[in-house]
Amino acid sequence: MEIQMQDQDNVAVLSLSGRLDLASGATLKEQVKRLIEKNTIQIHLNLSEVEFINSSGLGALVSVMKEVRLQKGRLTLSNLASYVQEIFEITQLSHIFEIYSTEAEALATYQTVATR
Repeated sequence: MEIQMQDQDNVAVLSLSGRLDLASGATLKEQVKRLIEKNTIQIHLNLSEVEFINSSGLGALVSVMKEVRLQKGRLTLSNLASYVQEIFEITQLSHIFEIYSTEAEALATYQTVATR
C-alpha cells in the first residue's frame, strides 16, 4: 500500500492506494502515530484507491480512530469503493466512522466545526 500525504487547512489528508491488510495496516498506524506526535490530530483518509481490505485492515482503521480520539482529534474517511462501503455496513463500522462521499465534502466539515 502507498500513502500520499498532504496538509489542507490544518487537516492531514492521507490518500491510500493498494491493499489495506495486516502489513499495510501497521504502516498506516505508524504514519498516524507520527502525525499525532507532531500534534496533528485532524486526519482525513481518502480510500478511493484502496482495492482490497480485510479484517486486519479494518482493525488498523479502528486502532487509528481510537488513537486520534484519545488525543481529542477527528478522523474522517471518504471515497469508499462500493465493496468497501458494503464491508463497513455489514460490520456496522459505518455507524462508528465519519464517512463522506468525497474528500471535498469531508474537508468542508472541518471548516464548519472550526467556525462553531
